[in-house]
Amino acid sequence: MPRIAKGAIPSPNIWNAPQVYELENRAVDPEDAAGAAMRALRSWEGATVLDIGCGTGFHLPGYAAYASRVIGVEPHGDLAALARRRCAGRPGIEVHAAAAQDLPLPDASVDVAVARWAYFFGPGCEPGLRELSRVVRRGGAAFVVDLDAGRGAFGRWFTRTVPTYSASKAEAFWVRHGWQRQPLDLRMTFESRADLEAVLRIEFAPEVAEQAIAETSGLELPYPNVLRWRFY
Repeated sequence: MPRIAKGAIPSPNIWNAPQVYELENRAVDPEDAAGAAMRALRSWEGATVLDIGCGTGFHLPGYAAYASRVIGVEPHGDLAALARRRCAGRPGIEVHAAAAQDLPLPDASVDVAVARWAYFFGPGCEPGLRELSRVVRRGGAAFVVDLDAGRGAFGRWFTRTVPTYSASKAEAFWVRHGWQRQPLDLRMTFESRADLEAVLRIEFAPEVAEQAIAETSGLELPYPNVLRWRFY
């Protein structure tokens, strides 16, 4: 049995299919539009950057190209071990097995916190937001990159897979907590149809995934996201 940090919310995709999720990470946002949008709002130069829900550490080396120190936190112990292996020998990168609502970091120790598609969907993530308020320094910023369930075919497929999710309630939640938003028109681009189909099958319920595959031609599909942020 894998080691799971107390209070962790299970991920339906990377926890069960990390190798396929690696294909997804490679496919998403090849231009790094999300990263550029975050860095335009708050510089990462000389910063300590925290990646919450870092999975196998895919983004950590890229963050280290801009920041002086990068910290990955991942509640799934086996994935955290893979992240450490990926970043072995890279100075300035460290990985901890821990949950977003119990970060193993001192107060006011982080300049930039980032969560991509991890934990921060809306109502229910208040403990994680309280931890952000504790660990982010004054003058720092926190960013959440998430699927925009109210836009596009991808949003429609997600809503069919998770019918209990309410985009309007999530939006009201973030407004109530003082976060700002910016739409991100990202894309996924794959090397093969087999890769594209494998990723859609870990993202959606089986019948929804087959419909998504039928509706998608070629090797690319739009991936509407939203960037949310708060300054501290």
